[in-house]
Amino acid sequence: MSEASQEPPKLTPETIRATENNISAALIRISARSSFFATLALFARFQVSNTVPTAATDGRKIYVNPQFFSPLTPAQRDGLILHEVLHDALLHVTRRGSRDPKLWNIAADIVINGIIMRDGWSLPEGGLRDISKEHLATEEVYDLLLRQAEKVEIQVELQDLLDPNSGDGTDKDRDRDGKTSEAKARKGKKGEPGDGKETIEADWRNALEQAKQVAKSSAWGKLPGGMARELAQLQPAKLDWRSYLWRYLTQTPTDFSGFDRRFVYQNVYLEAIAGESVRVQVAVDTSGSIDNAAVVAFVSEVRAILEAYPHLKCDLCYADTQIYGPYELTRDSHLPAPEGGGGTDFRPFFEHINQNTNVYETQVAIYLTDGWGDFPEQAPSIPTLWVVLPGGRDLEHFPFGEAIRLSVSE
Repeated sequence: MSEASQEPPKLTPETIRATENNISAALIRISARSSFFATLALFARFQVSNTVPTAATDGRKIYVNPQFFSPLTPAQRDGLILHEVLHDALLHVTRRGSRDPKLWNIAADIVINGIIMRDGWSLPEGGLRDISKEHLATEEVYDLLLRQAEKVEIQVELQDLLDPNSGDGTDKDRDRDGKTSEAKARKGKKGEPGDGKETIEADWRNALEQAKQVAKSSAWGKLPGGMARELAQLQPAKLDWRSYLWRYLTQTPTDFSGFDRRFVYQNVYLEAIAGESVRVQVAVDTSGSIDNAAVVAFVSEVRAILEAYPHLKCDLCYADTQIYGPYELTRDSHLPAPEGGGGTDFRPFFEHINQNTNVYETQVAIYLTDGWGDFPEQAPSIPTLWVVLPGGRDLEHFPFGEAIRLSVSE
């Protein structure tokens, strides 16, 4: 095949106008059906493109190929538009970070297609689905794909999350006035996509907030199922053990009495708490539902806990239906080999805590787990932090303590 035959068809004014009319018709149908999606779509910017095989987004604009879009049924067009709008609204381009682009795209497509299909919309044939994972957040799906070493074959043309710095779908395209969209982005008024990552994210966070408010006040605008877990990831919690454990080193987080103020600006408070006694009770879930990759991630967190402050005392237990340990650790300790492999029962660990509580020590319990197991009927007498694997129990379903999600990728 010659290079000339590989060139995409030229975009004529008639083709552009017809595709724009089809996009507008899809937006009208979406508006008549869902006020939540309609509000998000108002913030989207579309451009007809012959350089993307189907449709794609770089986080700033959504590019639609007329040769792919025109033959679709109206219902499939609606679903395709929603698919790309949700990629933008859920910040899938900027949330990727240093993750593998193709695997991240697969994870994001699984989540979005699940949201769209469960809400009763249609998609073009060949849309990627994985019902066992689509209820999770994109980071969780990505982590599961990594941990399970799944090989999800996907054609290059189905990758619809573009690198915002690659120029794909931007400087190769020209609008009807002949100006490249890249040039337009540079000239765009402040607040429009193209002003940078921070502006893009701020605009879409604003759009999501407006969409949620509209959905609450509208009888036909309920929040689509599956959105809650994705929305929670837009403000992800970071496992910063120094910040978390700091709560238990002083009576209040702003109690700086007794600190050597010469070093406060360096965040060096350690000398003033040398006499404090803080014990961290850590349980690592080693039941049969926890694979080797998850155990490795858990052990890494234990090491981070030990390195958070030199004055901490740490007792480590491995746990399935019983506990193995406790092992008293310091930051210089060699961590013992994990033991377990049976079912999951959280009660033995908390029974151990209740039997060994020292009223003269400040204590905190940290349980690293997938969250599936038997809980004690009563909460322990010390604060508890649940650190939960991707795909594990919903955070709001833990009966006591604070629960946060652990991401094993960045």
